[in-house]
Amino acid sequence: MVFLCLCVQTTMPIHTKPNIVLILADDLGIGDVGCYGNDTLRTPNIDRLSREGVRLTQHISAASLCTPSRAAFLTGRYPIRSGMASDESRVLLWTAASGGLPANETTFGKILQQQGYTTGLVGKWHVGVSCDTRNDHCHHPLNHGFHYFYGTPLTLVLDCENKHTEIGRRQMPTYWFYTRILAFLLLLVTLGKVSGYLRVSWRVVSILGLGVFLFFISWYSSYGFIRHWDCILMRNHEVREQSMVLEKTPSLIRREAIAFIERNKQGPFLLFLSLLQVHTPLTTSKNFLGRSRHGLYGDNVEEMDWIVGKILDTLDQEGLTNNTLVYFASDHGAVLGFRIDGITLGGWNGIYKGGKGMGGWEGGIRVPGIFRWPGVLPAGRVIDGPTSLMDIFPTVVQLGGGQVPQDRVIDGRDLMPLLRGQVSHSEHEFLFHYCGSQLHAARWYQRESGRLWKAHFVTPVFHPEGHVGCARSVLCPCHKDVTHHDPPLLFDLSRDPSEAMPLSPSSEPSFYAVVSHIKEATREHQRTLTPVPRQLSGFNTVWKPWLQPCCGVFPFCWCQENVHPRDEL
Repeated sequence: MVFLCLCVQTTMPIHTKPNIVLILADDLGIGDVGCYGNDTLRTPNIDRLSREGVRLTQHISAASLCTPSRAAFLTGRYPIRSGMASDESRVLLWTAASGGLPANETTFGKILQQQGYTTGLVGKWHVGVSCDTRNDHCHHPLNHGFHYFYGTPLTLVLDCENKHTEIGRRQMPTYWFYTRILAFLLLLVTLGKVSGYLRVSWRVVSILGLGVFLFFISWYSSYGFIRHWDCILMRNHEVREQSMVLEKTPSLIRREAIAFIERNKQGPFLLFLSLLQVHTPLTTSKNFLGRSRHGLYGDNVEEMDWIVGKILDTLDQEGLTNNTLVYFASDHGAVLGFRIDGITLGGWNGIYKGGKGMGGWEGGIRVPGIFRWPGVLPAGRVIDGPTSLMDIFPTVVQLGGGQVPQDRVIDGRDLMPLLRGQVSHSEHEFLFHYCGSQLHAARWYQRESGRLWKAHFVTPVFHPEGHVGCARSVLCPCHKDVTHHDPPLLFDLSRDPSEAMPLSPSSEPSFYAVVSHIKEATREHQRTLTPVPRQLSGFNTVWKPWLQPCCGVFPFCWCQENVHPRDEL
């Protein structure tokens, strides 16, 4: 591997606890950013971070889907260690599911709280809300190391973009009024039957009750059943908007992030800005629509970059830039082959094969990774060694004066020596790539030779030539419709980062030695795993009405957050 330093190495000591801003995009492809080679999308603010900081070219997520990747990011541990990996459901699909990040897992926020940091999460969570009752909030950000939370506890889904929004807004109050009238009549009939004033049979009462219920279900599901359950915004433990109005959501997220910095500028603070961009349905403010050369997806990327710029401007205006570590990444690669009504809603993973939900291929797990801390980290450095989103945990914990837990396996590594140029090689000799709970691939960084080997034990079955995605869906299954390889598919990523030319014993003299070494490391890794409750089991991921967050009287949940005109984009 080649480590390119474009500036003089700094060894400036760190005297004070820095502020920390972690910006995580959602579904952003590494090929969608200018400093990673894109010359058709405008990302000047992310590119500025790269010029003023350190850019990682081999930054790897622990999974190619949201929930397990984010669990690993928060804890520094492979998601299988916390039960956040499963073959039944690979992500949380409902706000009212009972699965989530277990209480006995320790996030970087929890440790930094103990070190005097004010910690905040603005944006997407997606690792659970409640366990047994609607308000126990056992998986909630405030129970996992954050003093403040504003955002969506789940994620964006296509239903959040209701094509009948205006019709629904006009009709729902009317239908709700009719439902209450019918429910009141049902109550009167029931009371009349019980008191003897009405001579009706219980069968009639039951039929009337069923009719009221079916009337409610018919209109409520038509105007956004999922939209009202899952597309919500919360402030701390309170639901503030249900369902969210996507046109103003970017303004709300930006406003809350900036306000958190301004409130806590005396520091030290940690802000985890978990952006909703660029996940479908690509919520984009009207001022950015039609501005890019790549349709709605490109518009969404450019708006995301603009929000990043506003965060950087706030740090500048408050005089915080030189005492703030800023990190930018994506939770995994871009989704590929996703089209609705002929419109492509996915991104670009550059030269790398595969994408979101496609096993261990590079396109789904190699993501942008940029650190900036003026005066401490050298500007313009490019690091080509393997790093992981799990490395954020030990890096920020130790920067904040905390200690990495010794009672559990931590898979991340402190990146500061590498970022500052105090060491020349990544500490990661091996990284393992899971699809659900199945280990699909592993990479070996052979430091002495600089070569980077990757072995695929399992790969998904792709569409026939000319199609993107897997045989039955855009996202690929982990254990069905897969191909098992023995010997594994072996690639030399240092020479073939696109994974286009699998090696063979005839083309690579050390083929069997490399494969044997990777297999032994994989066995050693698997021996460190211990059984834990499966948070993403079938039962833990189904919708449970008694866990549904609601800002009204369940199931009539409606409320809206106000945006001041000056906050509009």
